[in-house]
Amino acid sequence: MQESSSLSEEQREAAVALFEIGWGAKAAATSLGVRSKAVIRIHGLWRVRGGTALVTKSTKRKFTFEFKLAAVRRFQAGESQIALAKELQLSSPDLIKKWARIYRNEGEDALRPKSPGRPTSPPKAPTQPESELQRLRRENERLQAEVAFLGKVNALRDEEQR
Repeated sequence: MQESSSLSEEQREAAVALFEIGWGAKAAATSLGVRSKAVIRIHGLWRVRGGTALVTKSTKRKFTFEFKLAAVRRFQAGESQIALAKELQLSSPDLIKKWARIYRNEGEDALRPKSPGRPTSPPKAPTQPESELQRLRRENERLQAEVAFLGKVNALRDEEQR
């Protein structure tokens, strides 16, 4: 179970025990006096894994594009996310819901694995060495701009002195 859960270990165990005797998630939350959202999440895990719902599963499992796409298509065809999560041995039925939302909002390619790390910038176009003529023209333009600027400064100075 996640460390960030708002329930204590005892509350999670009590919730699973209530599920085992037939209680629903909201009834169990009311009985334990806790927020129903956390209990509903545990209930989903319990429906997939049964009594082992509180056993932490590895979160480092990688899924191929084809695996995700097949799961999403089966879910969209009407299969239950709980049944799919059991069959595919997923840690949570929420994964299927998440993949379906990504597929619906961003399309098929969004399910493809992302490369780790920051995206690389496109390679810069190779620059050709500047010819002597180009360098001299660029320097000439700079010097002309400098002369024009200094001429205006001198004109302003002369105007102020009058």
